[in-house]
Amino acid sequence: MAKVPGFAKAFAGRWRIVEMDVWDNEYLDLLEEAHLTFQGKSDGEIAFGALKSFLDVRYGTRDGSACAEFSWEGHDENDPSCGRGWL
Repeated sequence: MAKVPGFAKAFAGRWRIVEMDVWDNEYLDLLEEAHLTFQGKSDGEIAFGALKSFLDVRYGTRDGSACAEFSWEGHDENDPSCGRGWL
């Protein structure tokens, strides 16, 4: 079993999304509570509005702070979608 990076432990678990620049708060929780979930070495999921996607995560640092950079792939209103993000 691959060792989980130390930075991954800082992000592990389910994180509630409470605000986004593009969508209002009512839309965020359209189908379920908006969240990011980080699991294990490089897995996770993101859900908000009508989007539900799986994450491929890389942990490291950005400007001296812990960072999780991810690509995601899933479905938004049953249409395939993908993208990238970080926190």
